[in-house]
Amino acid sequence: MAAPLEKTKTAGIYRRGSRYVFSYRDATGKQRWESCRTLDEARRAKSARTTDVRRGEFEERSRVTLHEFLSEWIDRYQGTGRRGFREETRSEYRGQLARYALRYFPARLRLTELTPKQVAEFISWLADGRKQAELEHTIAVERAKAARKPAPKALATDATVMRADSTIRNALAPLRAALATARREGLLRSNPATEASLPHRLRVEEDDEHGPRPFPNGVMELVVELIHPRHRLMFEVLAATGLRRSEILALEGRHLELDGDHPCVKVRQRVRRLSGSGLLVGPLKSRYARRDVPISLRLAGRLKALHVAPDALVFPSQAGTMLDGNNVSERVLGPACEEAGVEWAGWHTFRHTVASRLFASGRNAVQVQRWLGHHSPAFTLATYVHLLDGDVGEPLAPQSANKVQTDPTPIDTTTAELATAESAV
Repeated sequence: MAAPLEKTKTAGIYRRGSRYVFSYRDATGKQRWESCRTLDEARRAKSARTTDVRRGEFEERSRVTLHEFLSEWIDRYQGTGRRGFREETRSEYRGQLARYALRYFPARLRLTELTPKQVAEFISWLADGRKQAELEHTIAVERAKAARKPAPKALATDATVMRADSTIRNALAPLRAALATARREGLLRSNPATEASLPHRLRVEEDDEHGPRPFPNGVMELVVELIHPRHRLMFEVLAATGLRRSEILALEGRHLELDGDHPCVKVRQRVRRLSGSGLLVGPLKSRYARRDVPISLRLAGRLKALHVAPDALVFPSQAGTMLDGNNVSERVLGPACEEAGVEWAGWHTFRHTVASRLFASGRNAVQVQRWLGHHSPAFTLATYVHLLDGDVGEPLAPQSANKVQTDPTPIDTTTAELATAESAV
């Protein structure tokens, strides 16, 4: 049985339980009821409905909840740009929604009831270290229960988890896109997340950490030597090419050009981790990532000795399946880096080291961009500018001035020619 209506100080607005309800009549005279969380929201909503009816702009508000809309939207969304919407991004969006928005917003909240203030409160919740620590602990408890494992220890009273600004932007991105779709489809008159303010907190960095950090001189080779022999060749290729982790794990025999005087590795695909689907091989993220990276004759010989079939993985697991990069990091790369005294290093450190050596060898930004598969030389420079020599060199000599001072012949010659011409006349 519904709770009784209680009068409030505002005529036409009543309190029912924890909600505030009001009624109005649409253009046909039909009485409609709506509810809001607060009295102020109910006042604004009642005024807006009355104004819409008077202007002939009233549209029946959808009764779909935010949860329902987000759940069906993520399955059908196709993006707004010419490039469409990648399934990898859909998987990422689905995970972000499940982890943040669907946990934060009440299940009964209607899509049309979401306000800019609630979106701002959602962002504040994402930036609250204590709230995020509680969220992580809740997720850990749920996973332990699903796996029938012992529950994790109670959350420490001073535990915090500070989300990076980029993490907060990523958490808001699918919600903002979904609300934009709802507005285009006429379910919302405006997107309550359009003008949401995201945090931009200052980052305190050490003097030697202004950009990607390569291995110290000679340490990359040491790490490769410490890698288990079964995986060592893969990391030798990584150290020679600077491929991304997703690219080297997806290499197949047909991507190796090992004959001739100019052997190379062809980057044509990458491995992706999709939510609920495990590891899948798919297209590269952009056309710029498609490239042929040269390798030495010695390395080509070692790869040729593997006798990899064209459609087989070059570096598979023992079962012949795709290697899991996370497992390799934990069981193979991590111990080697720790033994070499570079516990902070990872897969991408090889890529940074290759970039630093390319610049050191005199390659220009365009050559490094094409080698690494970046979308532009400007991005390459912005990422690795700290690797370039900061010395501006010697001052430039004023070439034209030097010629005038040290070689007056053109002036004398002109004068002589003029004198000759005058005498001829």
